Amino acid sequence: MEEINVKELKGKLDRKESFHLIDVREPFEYEEANIGGQLIPLGDIADHLEELEKWKDEEIVLMCRSGARSGNAQKFLQAEGFSKVYNLKGGILAWQEMEEDES
Repeated sequence: MEEINVKELKGKLDRKESFHLIDVREPFEYEEANIGGQLIPLGDIADHLEELEKWKDEEIVLMCRSGARSGNAQKFLQAEGFSKVYNLKGGILAWQEMEEDES
């Protein structure tokens, strides 16, 4: 499983690198805390496949609460032929922990 950690993701965001960040949590989770990714809940990923096709050869970072659901989304997209799909290791929990450590 290709993963990216929170510090690597923060660096990408700070450098304004070109990639797509997709949050596969539920809307209520996204409302509680998010880092600006596009919300597509895991259960809706298949319904958004046509929309995501335009990014098939572009870098996509998937995230959820802890990394489990985004790992499932990653496997699904890879099976559909997406080649540059990364799972955020530790999810939003790791992101929040990093922010606490920095403050």
